[in-house]
Amino acid sequence: MDTRIEFGIVDGIATVTLVNPAKLNAVNAAMWRGLRDTMRRIAGDDCVRCVVLRGAGEEAFAAGGDIEEFLTVRATVDDALHYHDELVANALDAVRDCAVPTIAAIRGACIGGGLEIAGCCDIRIAGESSRFGAPINRLGFSMYPGEMAGLLALVGPAVVLEILLEGRILNAREALQKGLLSRVVDDEKVFEEVAACAARICAGAPLVARWHKQWVKRLMSGAPLSDAEKRAAFDFLATDDYREGIAAFLGKRKPVFRGR
Repeated sequence: MDTRIEFGIVDGIATVTLVNPAKLNAVNAAMWRGLRDTMRRIAGDDCVRCVVLRGAGEEAFAAGGDIEEFLTVRATVDDALHYHDELVANALDAVRDCAVPTIAAIRGACIGGGLEIAGCCDIRIAGESSRFGAPINRLGFSMYPGEMAGLLALVGPAVVLEILLEGRILNAREALQKGLLSRVVDDEKVFEEVAACAARICAGAPLVARWHKQWVKRLMSGAPLSDAEKRAAFDFLATDDYREGIAAFLGKRKPVFRGR
């Protein structure tokens, strides 16, 4: 069976692809491990300025977890805890905690585990015919609380309960209205729009992108900033990229940022 996580870097943009074409890119245990390892590898590469996550082909981002293997990988409570607390959680955390900006490029089905992965990305761009949901109530199991927490932080309790209690599949426009998506474009323009989005991110100072992600995460904790953190917010003053940005603006030219 052809299942894997593909990975490549071109011009500072890393593309991570979920590959399981026989099952609409459903994510199996090996793919969760591969996603975790790939995202951790990216986190250690200072040359990467943006990450695009997508599904292979154009029919699905990912149609959930691989249900067929649940009879073996989640056969007991201990097995299920290992699967969700170790495999799934570590992969989702690696996406969510990635220091560089992440974009989910969504064509087709984005269901269950696929929705969880996309929800961990910073920006989610989908095609008009893409579909979203988690109809697991029809399979007799509930969403693991640790995975539900990510969606809860993204869209709030009302939307999460609507998705889980009804098990209804949402179209792209409804998903956009409910806050699951950043934008919706024509199907054939998804990857073009994602490329343009990535180019805009890469045109900015890479350290600034990392700081913006860091500060958003920190502020979401709700705790007041310490004096040391307030001072750290101006660390950019000591960077070459800050001096380059100001010089380029005053010189009416395009800046060349080097991430230092």
